[in-house]
Amino acid sequence: MPGPYIIGIDFGTESVRVGIFDEAGQSVAFASQEYPLYHPYPGWAEQKPDEWWAALVRATRAVLDKSGVAKEEIAGLGADCTSCTVVPLDQNFQPLRPAIIWMDVRAADQARRIAASGHPALKYNGFGNVSAEWLPCKTLWFKENEPELYRQAAHIGEFIDWLTYRLTGEWVASINNTSIRWYYDRAEGGWPESFYEQIGLGDLIPKFPPNVLDMGVVAGRLLPDVAAELGLPAGIPVAEGGADAFVAMVGLNVLRPGQMAFITGSSHLTLGQSAQPLHARGIFGAYTDAVLPGQYTVEGGQVSTGSVVKWFKENFCGREATQAAARGVDVYTVLDELAAPIPPGSEGLVVLDYWQGNRTPYVDPEARGIMRGLSLKHTTGHIFRAIIEGIAYGTEHILRTFRQNGYVVEEMVAAGGPTKSPLWMQIHADVSNVPITLTAVPDGPALGSAILGAVAAGLYADVQTAADKMVQVRSRIEPNPETHQVYQFYVDQYINTYPPLQELTHALTRHVETQKK
Repeated sequence: MPGPYIIGIDFGTESVRVGIFDEAGQSVAFASQEYPLYHPYPGWAEQKPDEWWAALVRATRAVLDKSGVAKEEIAGLGADCTSCTVVPLDQNFQPLRPAIIWMDVRAADQARRIAASGHPALKYNGFGNVSAEWLPCKTLWFKENEPELYRQAAHIGEFIDWLTYRLTGEWVASINNTSIRWYYDRAEGGWPESFYEQIGLGDLIPKFPPNVLDMGVVAGRLLPDVAAELGLPAGIPVAEGGADAFVAMVGLNVLRPGQMAFITGSSHLTLGQSAQPLHARGIFGAYTDAVLPGQYTVEGGQVSTGSVVKWFKENFCGREATQAAARGVDVYTVLDELAAPIPPGSEGLVVLDYWQGNRTPYVDPEARGIMRGLSLKHTTGHIFRAIIEGIAYGTEHILRTFRQNGYVVEEMVAAGGPTKSPLWMQIHADVSNVPITLTAVPDGPALGSAILGAVAAGLYADVQTAADKMVQVRSRIEPNPETHQVYQFYVDQYINTYPPLQELTHALTRHVETQKK
């Protein structure tokens, strides 16, 4: 099939995934390349931009070879990157140090101090706790702990800003990252200068890119030397991108109020669009123009979801792994089979999925997992189902918080590894009484980046039109109303478990941290 074709680049935590798509959104080929993740100290996480670039070159050349698409048929490209990944650059745009990536929490003290400022800009945190992941916290740590490097940093931005510059030579910022993590609010005049002054970063704004662009606009054109390195045509348009999960909203066509992008995997993200601004405790956002101009984006999230399931499988399911190997199936298939006949509620077993803390609604990094109601009747299947149900209860806790503040979710569009489990998806639908839609291309970030690239290439007039044309529905999971009613008791039990145990949990967490030192 002749072109045009679009390239979608998805930079994740451990690898870059490059896809080639046609203008109908059908995937032609994918290729990926890993890059290292460094942990110099506990709680730290860093990566080297040069290693990002080397991986991108290899993956791009590999996908072109695999697809058989001639480079002349590539009309444009788009990209997404991990958010909260901070890159300081010198005056020549060379990295001064490894990037401090999203999962790095060294800036916990700075986050507490920023939250204590009480500045109105903290509406994006629901006027609650501030995440140590966000750029101002990390940059304040950088300034206080590496002052000479901070002084040398003529430019500070995020992963996507560095990538756009590397591809095009243009130093611009995405409205997506700046609004969701930098407190930029176009409706309020842009940068909250008084906020940055108050938290000790009054000199940071001049280091930011001078122009903030909407996703999907032409950020620049592919430089000739870069094009030669990647094996692509020089001069093709490069779309302004954004954060991976938010670009996935585009790739799932969750661009209208009432829908929710349900990004599953090691963690869960719940992202939706609102026609009105919404700021409330327990909700991140609503961010102005973060995905589409004239709309607001609301955010909730669970830190550890699929990672808890993997933890259980790897540490407690040796017998099931042996059975799976003998049958030639995945161990999750065996676990799903054990869990499926167990009644909703796992016969009185409730699990809180806080293994790595709680992102929303508590924003509590010191929360930890809790399992209660265990009896001698409970089996491996009970515990596995209870973990999945606990994760679904956590999602419903987030959706209840949204509803209590006027945002009602009518449909969730899901992507990620857990969507491969019909049992898990049905439990989510039943717990929340919300239908779940699955799309034909489950790789939401890569397709979303390609959609942005298609808009920049002029194939479509705007992001909404492109998403309507390039995203197709594969299936839909309807909730069971009767099962939903059964689950309401257990959701209440889940929500009511943590508040009376919060102080005890914090004491235990802090004690363990003290013993490490």
